[in-house]
Amino acid sequence: MSRILIVEDEQHIADGLRFNLEAEQHEVELIDNGEDALARLAAEPERFNLVILDVMLPGIDGFDVVATLRQQKQFVPILILTARGRSEDVLRGFGAGADDYLAKPFELPILISRVHGLLRRHDWFRQGAAPRTPAVASQFSFAGKSIDFEQLEVRVGDKRMPLTLMEAALLRYFVQHEGSVVPRTAILEDVWNVREDTDTRAIDNFVVRLRRYIEDDSASPRHFQTIRGVGYRFVADPK
Repeated sequence: MSRILIVEDEQHIADGLRFNLEAEQHEVELIDNGEDALARLAAEPERFNLVILDVMLPGIDGFDVVATLRQQKQFVPILILTARGRSEDVLRGFGAGADDYLAKPFELPILISRVHGLLRRHDWFRQGAAPRTPAVASQFSFAGKSIDFEQLEVRVGDKRMPLTLMEAALLRYFVQHEGSVVPRTAILEDVWNVREDTDTRAIDNFVVRLRRYIEDDSASPRHFQTIRGVGYRFVADPK
């Protein structure tokens, strides 16, 4: 049984989500604001398998909740709900550290599918068995560094840096295409499932974070190379 925290201030939506997720055999807890959600997660950081988080909350909004959790090194999977579904909101959520999104109003079967897919994705990464082609092993080592897709972390010497699911998904995508130029538009479509002509700065922010994890000097990157006007190239063993 998965334990899900729903952070939603519209009571009828929260109650409907709880009823239907409990019918799917999940254990559900409701909170209606960001401050209490942060306190609840701080009290039991390992309790929940998934957070469903509305973006438009009283007080601290959903974007700030996500960012705060990631700054506190809490990496529970997060599905954000955005009223407008605008690409800039979606990318802002991803940039803050969310793992998936759904636009309101949504159809219940789609939300249930997203929830189950996110829980499965979490298990896949934990088990190193995500069904992607070409296959990538549960660990990938290069240049004295290691990415552990099972434990969701990057290891550099004695340092261990946790990854969100989205960071792990992006790293896995780069590893799959090692040595090839990866356009930003391909990342939007293949990793984030965003298919609109939209601002790609969130991708750049993600790459900045990955460089901090992996590069010896993030200001002079050797592994994550910028291809001006196109995207990036990951090189495991730069000459």
